[in-house]
Amino acid sequence: MARDMSPVLKRCRSLGLDPIYLGIDKKSNRAPRAGKKLSEYGLQLKEKQKAKFIYGVLEKPFRNNFTKAKKMKNGTAGENLMIILELRLDNVIYRLGFGRTRKEARQIVDHKHVLVNGKCVNIPSYSVKPGDVIEIKEKCKTAQRYKDVLEVTGSRLVPAWLEADQDALKGVVKEMPTRDQIDVPVNEMLIVELYSK
Repeated sequence: MARDMSPVLKRCRSLGLDPIYLGIDKKSNRAPRAGKKLSEYGLQLKEKQKAKFIYGVLEKPFRNNFTKAKKMKNGTAGENLMIILELRLDNVIYRLGFGRTRKEARQIVDHKHVLVNGKCVNIPSYSVKPGDVIEIKEKCKTAQRYKDVLEVTGSRLVPAWLEADQDALKGVVKEMPTRDQIDVPVNEMLIVELYSK
């Protein structure tokens, strides 16, 4: 399975991204280099790389998501793309506070710790729908790992489109998120422009 193994803080610096969006509260000590001015294409590419990096998605699935977003009836392609990425199971686990970072949330899903509507799902890119009940398996709930995770994420705000019961390690997708509810510093319009060339 292909993975992005680049150093996180270095990558954040090159994309001009605050590591806090990845659930990491470290700061890079180095100031970002004053590089040369980016072309229009360079800006568009940077936005796409930012979105891919934040959600941990590689190029092919990202492009597939974009194609799906373009075919959706309502909303713009850019907003739909952000909503599709936000509804990924690994991202929802992260948003509910059951994983410190999206990478950790992805690992939790990979290791078959997650039930969606009572069924075990181990596909991080699985798309959840409004009404879905997501919880950590009963036998995993007592693991020290989740006590440690909740200590870190307990104070994190859960988005309004989700409902989390952190004591029971359970959550519900109440509705589809809107673009305003997605706090990711990505200008999706530039991604649309990039792909429509």
